[in-house]
Amino acid sequence: MISLTIISGRSGSGKSTALHVLEDIGHYCIDNLPVTLLRPLIDQLTRDQSIQNVAVGIDARNIAEDLVEFPEVVLSFDEALVTSKIIYLDSLSSSLVERFSETRRKHPLSDHKRDLREALDYERNLLSPISGMADLSIDTTDLTIHELRDLVKSRIAHRAHEFALLFQSFAYKNGVPVDADIVFDVRCLPNPHWKENLRNMTGLDEPVQQFLDEQNDFREMLTDLTTLLQSWLPRFKENNKSYMTIAIGCTGGQHRSVYTCLKLFHHFTPQWDNVQIRHRELRKIQVKQVNHI
Repeated sequence: MISLTIISGRSGSGKSTALHVLEDIGHYCIDNLPVTLLRPLIDQLTRDQSIQNVAVGIDARNIAEDLVEFPEVVLSFDEALVTSKIIYLDSLSSSLVERFSETRRKHPLSDHKRDLREALDYERNLLSPISGMADLSIDTTDLTIHELRDLVKSRIAHRAHEFALLFQSFAYKNGVPVDADIVFDVRCLPNPHWKENLRNMTGLDEPVQQFLDEQNDFREMLTDLTTLLQSWLPRFKENNKSYMTIAIGCTGGQHRSVYTCLKLFHHFTPQWDNVQIRHRELRKIQVKQVNHI
């Protein structure tokens, strides 16, 4: 059985980093593979049977007409011989522009007629046949290279795990995570921010947790979310969903969403092999503190 991981995404989003991580853990990796060579590659590996784990990078450097054929090529694989996962990395265009400015690299689709912004928009359209089939989308806007490596190891590299579940807290004021599969809004719950002694704490601190545990609305919300996910997560898995990101949002992403994610994480960890947690806004605060020091 061939295990195929296809890495794609816009230029500067971290595709090379993802491939390097998979290569480091033993995958046979090929970057910038033409779509037309994907099926011959799988046919050869199926006959040879000496390589089981394969990762390929397919991006906009392909011929545009070939990218359109991507869905047909992937769907033609014999499921009894090949299991495939499509991972799509992306970032806000403003972040990608900044990355290109820092590295002074030229975008592969930019030329004297198309500037960087236009190239990025064009690239998004070219890659839509791949992004539309993605099993997992990763927003790398706020990730450092080290965080992306860790994320790839935990979410992609664990081949033994059939279902990877991520609980992520976030602040609505900073936007909803683009890679979320399901989003829950907990802004209706009592807000510890308005308690002066709790304002500078987070949902990881015991006083905040105690405050929320004492609120009837919080307990009811947690019960309802747990019951809903308890019923439906297995059905997503049965429908061949390998990755699931549950995003929990509140106003500032520091109190209610953090503790709700933590409670759900502890509830589902004993039930699934690969359960992770990430607090988007708390990570930003930690990065600022480190930079300040």
